[in-house]
Amino acid sequence: MKTFFTQDTYHTPPDLPQHWLDVLSLGTRAFFTLSFIRIVLVNAQISRKGLYDREMWVSSSLDVLHLIESCKGKFHITGIDNIRNLQEPVVYVSNHMSTLETMIFPGIIASMHEATFVVKDSLVKHRFFGPVMRARNPIVVSRSNSREDLITVLSQGQEMLKNGISVIIFPQSTRSTTFKPSEFNTLGVKLASKAGAKVVPIAIKTDFWENGRWVKDLGPIYRKRPIHIAIGQPITVEGSGKETHSAVVSFIEGHLKEWEAAVLEA
Repeated sequence: MKTFFTQDTYHTPPDLPQHWLDVLSLGTRAFFTLSFIRIVLVNAQISRKGLYDREMWVSSSLDVLHLIESCKGKFHITGIDNIRNLQEPVVYVSNHMSTLETMIFPGIIASMHEATFVVKDSLVKHRFFGPVMRARNPIVVSRSNSREDLITVLSQGQEMLKNGISVIIFPQSTRSTTFKPSEFNTLGVKLASKAGAKVVPIAIKTDFWENGRWVKDLGPIYRKRPIHIAIGQPITVEGSGKETHSAVVSFIEGHLKEWEAAVLEA
């Protein structure tokens, strides 16, 4: 499959024009929200027909990326070659801020190899996102019973990895613009250890698109906030996995501090 990302890094071109309809929206999120809903509804219809395959998933993800860029969003993605150079399926472990990373990860990861998400059951039942998410065969957890969720992820996750499908996990219980290591569980590392797979840490800063007050997935956008995604090198899980988990947390914390410092200096 041809990928949009041909280099190790990707930065939104500084001279990329803003969509004229976004200009007419006078700084509101009207154009962005309506365009995003259109993308989801079109792909939900394709999903109901059983035609939403990996290629369509990547394509719709890139549609969202280009929409964000047309609304003055600036992406800064590093470490892409850490995905491109993989020879085997892995467990991706990332912090979770907003809807943005859920929409954008397929365009990066799934364009290079098969992958799926661990998601909450509410997402696959969602009238808006459900058909698309179900079409990509995710691992579904309840978030209400941690023991049952662990069993589900370990059993289904191992099967996915055995079949060459990487697994993307957000270990936080909910999306948050604040990263708290104490709320970042070890589920991803446990799966990797059990399956004999490596862990690839991903750090993200996606508060360009915040969570909504009434509809969480359709929150406001903040055009001046840069979007950062950093993909780390694969880590082999050894022993109890404690050191691997610490390495993942350090990777995320380090990049968040770096990005926050850059904002303060600007």
